[in-house]
Amino acid sequence: MTGYGRAEAGLAAGKLIVEIRTLNGKSADISIKSSLLPKDKDLLIRQKLAESLIRGTIDVYISLESAGVDQAKTINAELLKNYCGQVEALRGSVSDEAFAAILRFPDVVSASKEDAVNEENWPLVEAAFDEAIAAVNAYRAREGEALYADVTSRVQRILDLENEVEAHEQERLDTVKEKISKAAEEASVKLDKDRFEQEMIFYLEKYDINEEKVRLRQHCAYFRDTIDSEPYPGKKLGFIIQEMGREINTTGSKANNAAIQKTVVLMKDELEKIREQSMNIL
Repeated sequence: MTGYGRAEAGLAAGKLIVEIRTLNGKSADISIKSSLLPKDKDLLIRQKLAESLIRGTIDVYISLESAGVDQAKTINAELLKNYCGQVEALRGSVSDEAFAAILRFPDVVSASKEDAVNEENWPLVEAAFDEAIAAVNAYRAREGEALYADVTSRVQRILDLENEVEAHEQERLDTVKEKISKAAEEASVKLDKDRFEQEMIFYLEKYDINEEKVRLRQHCAYFRDTIDSEPYPGKKLGFIIQEMGREINTTGSKANNAAIQKTVVLMKDELEKIREQSMNIL
């Protein structure tokens, strides 16, 4: 959801610049950092941003580059009277020198920008917002192509590692048989063939990971279908990733095999990278 867009609008007061920056976020958290936007247009712009950018931390910067150095200044009359009143109360009168000094106080005299955006030029301003939003979405689209290639390749890597887990299944079974036989031999116990088979069946049922393998493959397929078919799959992918993690963790807890455990660690590493990248997906 990282994005950046910039657009300009030529107004009578100067060049209006609209910049939009977005970062990851679960919802549309919009912050407009400017006093140039009329209050009656604030809600309109927020709705436009939420509908177009969907979610994320969205910061909007609006600035005005003056048309010339001779731009009219505005005197804050109320503030000026307040300063003069305070000086007069202290000294009895306000001298010309004191008055001139007060005019240099912060915010007493400022360039007039409040009316730079008005109903007359609003179509130009709104068009600049639309252009900046389009630029953000274009930026996101380019980033999305790279994210898509990355996460889908990692899902395939998890499936490949799952195949490696299957390759060690017979090895795990042989190891269990060997351990039981060795333990019986060291204890000088003669194993009953039927009892031995029963113990093996009990063990295999307890540590069977076939269901986990099937469900993990289903989750991987669902992940791919979701990212390919839904316009804004980010939140749903987060839930699918949780389910994938559950199956991988259960596989590791049941493995009882060093090679499978190592493979599970690699699967967890790939899944964590998918989780981190999915935060950037709408």
